[in-house]
Amino acid sequence: MEELDVNVSSSEGFGIAEKIVLLTFISAVILMAILGNLLVMVAVCRDRQLRKIKTNYFIVSLAFADLLVSVLVMPFGAIELVQDNWIYGEMFCLVRTSLDVLLTTASILHLCCISLDRYYAICCQPLVYRNKMTPLRIAVMLGGCWVIPTFISFLPIMQGWNSIGIIDLIQQRQFNKASNSTYCIFMVNKPYAITCSVVAFYIPFLLMVLAYYRIYITAREHAHQIRVLQRAGTPADGRQHPPDQHSTHRMKTETKAAKTLCIIMGCFCLCWAPFFVTNIVDPFINYTVPGKLWTAFLWLGYINSGLNPFLYAFLNKSFRRAFLIILCCGDERYRRPSILGQTVPCSTTTINGSTHVLRNGKVVGKLCSLRVNMKY
Repeated sequence: MEELDVNVSSSEGFGIAEKIVLLTFISAVILMAILGNLLVMVAVCRDRQLRKIKTNYFIVSLAFADLLVSVLVMPFGAIELVQDNWIYGEMFCLVRTSLDVLLTTASILHLCCISLDRYYAICCQPLVYRNKMTPLRIAVMLGGCWVIPTFISFLPIMQGWNSIGIIDLIQQRQFNKASNSTYCIFMVNKPYAITCSVVAFYIPFLLMVLAYYRIYITAREHAHQIRVLQRAGTPADGRQHPPDQHSTHRMKTETKAAKTLCIIMGCFCLCWAPFFVTNIVDPFINYTVPGKLWTAFLWLGYINSGLNPFLYAFLNKSFRRAFLIILCCGDERYRRPSILGQTVPCSTTTINGSTHVLRNGKVVGKLCSLRVNMKY
């Protein structure tokens, strides 16, 4: 038990040069998160087309959660990390820890809701999507993203449920007698570790994997069906005509939408999986995970809050255009081109129970796919 008197501060042993590098990196992460999430929120507020897309309500709420993480959570963690001391008192330590758990969990739940929204939009018929994603249901899902985290953050942390059975260990690690430093220590017992990790990560992770798997399969099936129907519509003379630009564009867009969401999912796993795996393992190995490893995994999760806006910027054409308009002060070159005057005669047909668009005698795609492509 003598070793428990030694504080396991993550910054213990950092030299001046290391602290400068660390502070520079952390400042860049915080600045990236603040500017990126503000840009997303402003883009949706200013772009009328983006406001029409239901998914973007989740994206704006996600950006707000990530913005709060970068403003209310990251700076205080950075100060403690660099100064190797917590100077704001025990009560604010509890508040800051509760905000940390609340906002990061809210961010993860928003990503889960976005994946479910895309599942209904891409994998279901348009009528099913409209019936599932009503304004009331969207409001309930958004409310759940903010209310559910309170039951694993402020409520148990303020009541001390997370520290039952390990209070002595926490008190020993809060103070470093050698340097006369105080630390904001957040340690969790086994029941809280399992409950918090399951609610905040493992359940959303499972739902996201299932949703994105179905999106990927459906996107491939749609592209295959369009190719088959195009070949079936080949003229009797047997001559091959160049592929219709609209059908080719929609096949590429639908495939890209699935790939985009998979990239977002991959970044999410890379950022948060190490932390939540360690969060469950640590109580069962007598809290022996090194402090620096904990800090590295925690800040890797924080990076996800700054990464999301840049994923949308580089991988989503509509957001990219809106960002360029904002950053270039409304430059007309980046305005959305009008499509009102571009009318091409078309008709519809029903094949195997699905409605398809015919343009110039060729199958363009399913009406459901057209709606999805206009939304993502």
